[in-house]
Amino acid sequence: MTEANTDLTAVDLQEVEEPTSRSQLLYGLTDKPPVPEAIFVAFQHVLAAFVGIITPPLIICTSLGLDAANTSYLISMSLFASGLCTFIQCKRIGPVGSGLLSLQGTSFAFLGPILGVGSVALQQGRTPEQALALIFGVCFFGSFVEIILSRFLHLMNKIITPVVSGTVVMIIGLGLIKTGITSLAGGAAALAKNDGSFGSWQNLALGGSVLLIVVVLTLSKNRFLRMGAIAIGLLIGYIAALFMGMVNFSSLRTLPLFSLPIPFRYGMAFDWGAFAPFILLYVLTAIETVGDLTATSAVSGEPVKGSLYVRRIKGGVLGDGINSAIAAVLNTFPNTTFSQNNGVIQMTGVGSRYVGFFVAGIFAILGLLPIVGGVFQAIPQPVLGGATLVMFGSIAVAGLNIVASSGMDRRSMIIVAVSLGLGLGVVFMPQIFANKPALFNNLFGSAISTGGLTAILLSWLLPHEKETVTERSASVEVES
Repeated sequence: MTEANTDLTAVDLQEVEEPTSRSQLLYGLTDKPPVPEAIFVAFQHVLAAFVGIITPPLIICTSLGLDAANTSYLISMSLFASGLCTFIQCKRIGPVGSGLLSLQGTSFAFLGPILGVGSVALQQGRTPEQALALIFGVCFFGSFVEIILSRFLHLMNKIITPVVSGTVVMIIGLGLIKTGITSLAGGAAALAKNDGSFGSWQNLALGGSVLLIVVVLTLSKNRFLRMGAIAIGLLIGYIAALFMGMVNFSSLRTLPLFSLPIPFRYGMAFDWGAFAPFILLYVLTAIETVGDLTATSAVSGEPVKGSLYVRRIKGGVLGDGINSAIAAVLNTFPNTTFSQNNGVIQMTGVGSRYVGFFVAGIFAILGLLPIVGGVFQAIPQPVLGGATLVMFGSIAVAGLNIVASSGMDRRSMIIVAVSLGLGLGVVFMPQIFANKPALFNNLFGSAISTGGLTAILLSWLLPHEKETVTERSASVEVES
């Protein structure tokens, strides 16, 4: 997640729009590259975002215990929805969309609460399909939070400060590490079997090797290797697992060659208690989108201040909300802007939004081919865990950077410490809410809702530290 830009004020509407230098760009936002070049660049965007799109549904399906056919379908719908939502974001339909070369994909931020809602639903005796109906229901109605917020972005930085948003991002990453390490050791299914396969030397060696490959490639001086570190790690791990006899392709025989989206295939349910954690997440997603779109504007040689910039940002956040609602209808999970493509724009020098139409088409076509989802559904859990563990840790570090960038004083340290303590505490010891009302359990049983609400309340209630006499004297000396 990216730190939100805090310049969305009324003053911006009066400033002259001055685009940043375009000397590094081969094609600007409104330029139309030749079709072969556009397709070539589009495939680079697809490769940069692909793993991030298919990983959340893969983890969620595994956690819910869905069969191979349903897992393949949900992965396919994630790809198809990303294609449709990317087209909306790049095209800008009326007020909806930024009109920038901005990719949409499945958001990792919602992974923890979705796993929590699904787990509770299964414990209550619901089937995995009924759990999906509840998940899609709360995600659909939650998207209206972001849709409404898109009209009031200039007020958000007064409520969600960098300390608050950074703390919540840290909680998201740290809370997901348990999921990553569980997959690396063999997955929840292996743990439930209690047959000795969980944490076996084979699983640890395979997952650890993938982890090591990702780390080494991330430190490489080669841009292509750095950008593709996760994908390359997954591919090498997948191939190694094939030779180790850990991959089962038998389910691919039952998959159709072509599959059309079926809106509301699993139905839609709703529960106020399950809904609570998603409210804060959609607020944070709006902030993330502001930061990502600001970065996209900058690398595309477009203004990062002024009325055009503000209009694009509001349209982008509105598009995020509407796209998340569309994703729920199409049986997949909330969508958000991806920051990975900013690196591709810088690397290729192509900021044309028309490339986004080709990206959208590629994702949509891949989503209509169940075999694609089936191949990724067969990824062994240790391979997936080795790669995602790095991703989840990176999310936590990104949150740390956001907090650090705002300057750490004693007040900020207290906000972060208490929020982390309570937020992660309910993850490590969920039994403290045993025999409590369901609404209370759902509201405070999530690390994000508990930690996020704590951060917001402390940021609002704790007084700001007054500058000391010594600090004022030092400041005067420096200025003089």
